[in-house]
Amino acid sequence: MNRNMVRLVAVIATGLLVGGGLAFANRSALRATYETFFSSEFSGPSVGKVEFVVSAGDDGETIVRDLVAQGVLKNFSSSYKKVVAKNPIFYPGTYRLQLNMTTEDVLKVLADANNAVVNRVTIKEGLRIGVVLAQLSAATGLPRSDFEAASKQLSTLGIPSNEPSADGYLFPATYSFDPAISATEILKVMVSRTYQELDSFKVPIANRHRVLTLASIIQKEARLTADFYKVSAVFNNRLKIGMPLQSDATVSYGSGGSTVTTTDAERADPNGYNTYVHLGLPIGAIGAPGSTAIDAALQPAKGSWLYFCAVNLATGETVFSNTIAEHDQAVQIFRRWIQENPGWNG
Repeated sequence: MNRNMVRLVAVIATGLLVGGGLAFANRSALRATYETFFSSEFSGPSVGKVEFVVSAGDDGETIVRDLVAQGVLKNFSSSYKKVVAKNPIFYPGTYRLQLNMTTEDVLKVLADANNAVVNRVTIKEGLRIGVVLAQLSAATGLPRSDFEAASKQLSTLGIPSNEPSADGYLFPATYSFDPAISATEILKVMVSRTYQELDSFKVPIANRHRVLTLASIIQKEARLTADFYKVSAVFNNRLKIGMPLQSDATVSYGSGGSTVTTTDAERADPNGYNTYVHLGLPIGAIGAPGSTAIDAALQPAKGSWLYFCAVNLATGETVFSNTIAEHDQAVQIFRRWIQENPGWNG
């Protein structure tokens, strides 16, 4: 071997030794570089936020493909193999994930139904439909106009098309709604819940309108639980003898008012909700009745009362009377209470 060849071999050997030494010294950096370009999992910190929807019937393959497409997972093949190996149960719902997650971390979130994101809202008994729709909008972030438009599609919601509105058909309860569902779907759930309640009381379909209408008036007029059944008795007694219900709650609803008392002009208005002008029940419900009000409409207390008057709005105390003379005395007590409690808005 000549001198030049020896020198070349020496240079190459030295280069290899130096390169190997540098590679060994920087093995951590090289591993990180390899993982960045060739690993099947993201190695950096998770970033951003993604709301990921698992639909009913989605299998592991569909879910992993969607996760890769949205940048949550890096590699379909590797992640899918891990999903198959773990064989987790996926629960439908919306889940809050991040970009650049590992398969293991994703599965911890998706395999627990408690991690699903929900919009929770409590609808109280007696609220008018306008208030209900406003509260649903605030809780879900959906535009109120979406709920208003949906509420007018009675047949779509499963409500008889001859009803004056959807009022009375949106059952008051606490709901947890998936963020992905629409205003129409939300109202359908609430209507279905109303029918579930009516069915539990064995109310025939043909009687739903009457029961909900009467129950909605009881809900607005009664305050104490026991009085729900007495108020129901008063209204049923009046209906039997053809006496006007004369409910200020129906008058207020028909005039768009919001006060306990009504004016002479409001009581004279011939709208279909005015039970001073028209005999029988109003044309529809005046709010969302709860379970107790529905029960009271079906099972009124035994009594011959024809009148009732709240005499203390703070405590809910109500006087039930058989004669107009007795009722007038109760009205005087109520008026004194109003004078002694100006500005009461309960």
